[in-house]
Amino acid sequence: MTTTKQIILNHTEINHKIRRIAYQIYENNVNESEVILAGIDANGYILAKKLKSNLDKISDLKSVLCKVIIDKKNPLHPITTSIDASDYSNKSIVLIDDVLNSGSTLIYGVKYFLDVPLKQFKTAVLVNRNHKKFPIKADFKGISLSTSLHEHVEVVLTGKEFEAFLR
Repeated sequence: MTTTKQIILNHTEINHKIRRIAYQIYENNVNESEVILAGIDANGYILAKKLKSNLDKISDLKSVLCKVIIDKKNPLHPITTSIDASDYSNKSIVLIDDVLNSGSTLIYGVKYFLDVPLKQFKTAVLVNRNHKKFPIKADFKGISLSTSLHEHVEVVLTGKEFEAFLR
């Protein structure tokens, strides 16, 4: 059986979505001096780097990258971050991933960050699927999709051409 891929977002559309999300993050943090962009390892972290690049172009807001390492197959395993808790304590955080599917990765990521006091906590995703098992929402999203449960969303943020597609 051959699986076909249906393009959801092309390179240009992804760049527009990233720029729009960067503006939304800036608008929500306009009174802050610093925001932590916590990207979930792999595509979430790549997306966080692209958001940081856009934020740095449009604002004087200091944006700090943080890599969040979560075992997506077993999110109960210990979660680690590339910066210490003292570096994001009492600051504004945006937890970032490429796709919000069931919500398990984001909800465990949120749980991890709630162990320290924060000024504000938001979530951002490029693709928001509407099949959540957990009560979590994306505050900033590129696109929302209603898909069937057997479809899989893939996001490619490396190379010369970015794309998001359904399989």
